[in-house]
Amino acid sequence: MKRVLVITGGGDCPGLNAVIRAIVKRASQEKAWEVVGSIQAFNGILWEPTEIKVLDEESVAGIHYRGGTILETTNKGGPFEWPVQNPDGSWTSVDRSDEMIRKINYLGINAVINIGGDGSQQISQKLYEKGLNVIGVPKTIDNDLSATDATFGFQTAVQVATEAVDKLVTTAASHNRILILEVMGRDAGWIGLHAAVAGGADICLLPEIPYDVDKVLEKVEERFTKDRGFAIIVIAEGAKPKGGTTSQKETDEVGYANKKYGGVASALKEQLKEAGCPHDIRETVLGHLQRGGIPVAYDRVLATQYGSKAFEMVLSEEYGHMVSYRHPDIISVPLKEAISQYNTVEESNYLMKSARGIGISFGD
Repeated sequence: MKRVLVITGGGDCPGLNAVIRAIVKRASQEKAWEVVGSIQAFNGILWEPTEIKVLDEESVAGIHYRGGTILETTNKGGPFEWPVQNPDGSWTSVDRSDEMIRKINYLGINAVINIGGDGSQQISQKLYEKGLNVIGVPKTIDNDLSATDATFGFQTAVQVATEAVDKLVTTAASHNRILILEVMGRDAGWIGLHAAVAGGADICLLPEIPYDVDKVLEKVEERFTKDRGFAIIVIAEGAKPKGGTTSQKETDEVGYANKKYGGVASALKEQLKEAGCPHDIRETVLGHLQRGGIPVAYDRVLATQYGSKAFEMVLSEEYGHMVSYRHPDIISVPLKEAISQYNTVEESNYLMKSARGIGISFGD
């Protein structure tokens, strides 16, 4: 009996369970394979005792519409930077990747399917270079992997953000206010752009386009006549003013390598007030609401395609590759290509042109 290990790493994402289910159901068509899952990404392998679980058709029945991941996940530490506490209470990290690979081999695991975003796939590539049979599945609500047309979870996050814009429109109109909606995306503005267009926002501020506060205020004033009117601003968490910096900070969380974004909506509110904006302003931060809940149908379908394709890549031994959606096909691309370029919003993008065409301001 051959074994494939499934990992879910990084931030949680709508559609993870649909991928797990598809891998198991596709593997069940091959009598010689068993699927096991590691709890909390690679932690389940690295922990003592090991924490992995057998994944069969019964254990994945009906999980495709559930948010989160039945395997749990983490975006802290990892096999190359395992947190270790020193005697003085400080923390450092050690490389346990060789130890983990030996343990995977000892457990009779023939291949690993690592479901994750940019950081997770960088780990996949490094493990592949060390000789591990690994295949990547792209997962991120940020849609920031350039080697695929789409990542599952993104459409669900956009739907949540769009529904938030819809609701903010009614309260903004009732109170003649400016309402600022802060959405996720880190250094990529895809969620913000799609939500702004779908929700009919007046202003969309993205990480890729540093904004001029005076230009933002100018667009706001177009929406008011004698203090009557309202305006909706969608701002991505990685946005920044011209000559300024993003609203992010270091964290003291053990093993967490990323900088924490947050507070950009509040910062924009203060900037507008300092620029002389006379209107009431309120901000809303969606935060982790965008990550949770039931995945929309699009993400379930894409995730299922990814899971099925990932196991077929195991069968054909396409290790060192990642599943990719290149319309209209589900293909595989080298992991090295998948992590080589960050996918950001370009001015030439079709949706950017449409957004500008209907009058959305980007503060530039």
